[in-house]
Amino acid sequence: MRDRKKIPLFQVDAFTDNLYSGNPAAVCLVDEWPSDAEMLDIARENNLSETAFLLRGAGGNELRWFTPGTEVDLCGHATLATAFVYFNFLDKDAESVRFLTRSSGPVEVSRDGDLLVLDFPSRPPEPCAAPPALIKALGREPRAVLVSRDYMAVFDDESDVAALAPDMGLLAGLDRFGLIVTARGRSADFVSRYFAPAEGVPEDPVTGSAHCTLIPYWSGVLGKKSLTARQISRRGGTLYCKDLGERVAIAGRAVLYLEGHIF
Repeated sequence: MRDRKKIPLFQVDAFTDNLYSGNPAAVCLVDEWPSDAEMLDIARENNLSETAFLLRGAGGNELRWFTPGTEVDLCGHATLATAFVYFNFLDKDAESVRFLTRSSGPVEVSRDGDLLVLDFPSRPPEPCAAPPALIKALGREPRAVLVSRDYMAVFDDESDVAALAPDMGLLAGLDRFGLIVTARGRSADFVSRYFAPAEGVPEDPVTGSAHCTLIPYWSGVLGKKSLTARQISRRGGTLYCKDLGERVAIAGRAVLYLEGHIF
């Protein structure tokens, strides 16, 4: 142990207003960076899809994210969770907070009533040939396959997305970070699910960063700049989205589950 120095820890359910739904993220407040190996160990011990580390200093609020398998370049739900902690425990009067990240530049989160709004980079997907392993892993042919950071498989109906039971071993062998599956929604403009087994996240409950790709795609298909999205994992979550051109706005609510310390 590091001189029994305590690291404040919060666990927040993001993109939901009900406990035990949305996507749980851990938020660790550090006054100096632990080693990368130690941050990965903490993420593994937390055993959530993401653990965020926030370092507040004279240079600003620095933010990093880890799955149980790796550091990631961008994470929506853990950023939302970190902003929730910031507004409720660190600066209750703030209307916005700017986080400095290593791979995605500065990202801002602002309050809009009871919503927290992420300002993230847009990552429009491009059509691509479907890798045979992707089709085999899904067990059915999507209507289209596109690519950005992740592969994205588009289906005709929400029920197609809900029924998928992918082969995680095959998905783990793909040459992209993860796989988005999506379709037009019934109670929302579009629905999605997200899988990243190679990075320690077989199915992510609600994935903000995937909407950097989903929003420009569905905005173009549906001819709408403002969209409501549902991620139809077992826990489920709701995201309120806007296509801003080179940026996207991703809004949601969050609920505190746990507050404590790591020794």
